[in-house]
Amino acid sequence: MGLMYGTKQTHTHKIWSGSGFGSGSGVSARWVTFFCFASFCLGVIFINRFGITRVRLETNDIPSPLEKQKELLQTDINCEKKDDASVEARDIFSQVSRTHDVIMNLDKTISSLETKLASARSAKKPISEASNAGRKFFFVMGIMTAFSSQKRRDSIRQTWMPQGKDLLRLEKEKGIIIRFVIGHSATQNGLLDHAIDVEDEQHKDFLRLNHVEGYHELSSKTQIYFSTVAAKWDADFYIKVDDDVHVNLGMIGSTLLRHRAKPRVYLGCMKSGPVLAQKGVKYHEPEYWKFGEDGNKYFRHATGQIYALSKDLATYISINRHILHKYANEDVSLGSWFIGLDVEHIDDRSLCCQTPPDCEWKTQAGNLCAASFDWSCSGICKSVERMKEVHKLCGEGEDAIWHTSF
Repeated sequence: MGLMYGTKQTHTHKIWSGSGFGSGSGVSARWVTFFCFASFCLGVIFINRFGITRVRLETNDIPSPLEKQKELLQTDINCEKKDDASVEARDIFSQVSRTHDVIMNLDKTISSLETKLASARSAKKPISEASNAGRKFFFVMGIMTAFSSQKRRDSIRQTWMPQGKDLLRLEKEKGIIIRFVIGHSATQNGLLDHAIDVEDEQHKDFLRLNHVEGYHELSSKTQIYFSTVAAKWDADFYIKVDDDVHVNLGMIGSTLLRHRAKPRVYLGCMKSGPVLAQKGVKYHEPEYWKFGEDGNKYFRHATGQIYALSKDLATYISINRHILHKYANEDVSLGSWFIGLDVEHIDDRSLCCQTPPDCEWKTQAGNLCAASFDWSCSGICKSVERMKEVHKLCGEGEDAIWHTSF
């Protein structure tokens, strides 16, 4: 037993020595283990760096079937988006076009509604005007006057303008309103204004404007007048006349009646006088350069002594009064406001007859004048003294207005 044990031990020692792992080889087991581990690590690093990563990269460059399906699906989606964008653009263009049409229709509707604005304002009128609410009149005549013109007013009251109860009767039976039109003085509620108040208390035939009186403010006064009457009374026509003109009311009514069905009428004696650039002369136009070269004439417009506007035009002035330009001459200003509008200019020479003998001859021939004055005086010369004479020779008769059917 002891021999055998010794033999085995010697044999084992030889095996380890032959294998190179013994102490005789000069390399210990620890170093072997270390080299093995180091080789393993180097191999792993080498494979990760140059093997698997490269393969993975090269593999990723080749899309799989699933990725191909994803790419095709994404392409279809992009195409659908482009198609949707194209359809959407066409829809937007179509909507813009339809919106433009709607806006144009709305603009026309608004224009029509604005024309009716004056009637709508009746709800805001004071109680004293309640009797006129909803009432339709034939025409409103405003006689432009000044603080110093009482004698002119009296000459009209004594001739062609009805007074007192007849003035009210004219409104009720014929739908005709007549008023002297005046603003206020620079010192409001002063002596001049008080004198008008007293006169109005006696005759009750004034229309007071929110306007400062002055010769160079006639364009402004005309504008305010039409704005005021369009808001105050719903009428077919609105007339402006100077306080030195003779008028036959029956003939005025018959003349307007022929144009009652027309929408935009500007009626008067049309003229086209020279644009006066020289300072200091009557009717000088400071803005003469706007009308072209020296010696040019104005556009056609009604002479300022008397003219009539249909309701739509008076309402147009009322709505746009803040942006309508006012020239030095009132009749030129009014004519300029209608340039570019679809307005019918009616040149009626019966509105500008000369005083006797001209209007007298026409009366005798049965061709009565609607209005008479002297061109040389822009009204009846010395109208206070001559108004009765003109009325006697050229008047239509006291009862004519009552026998005329409107």
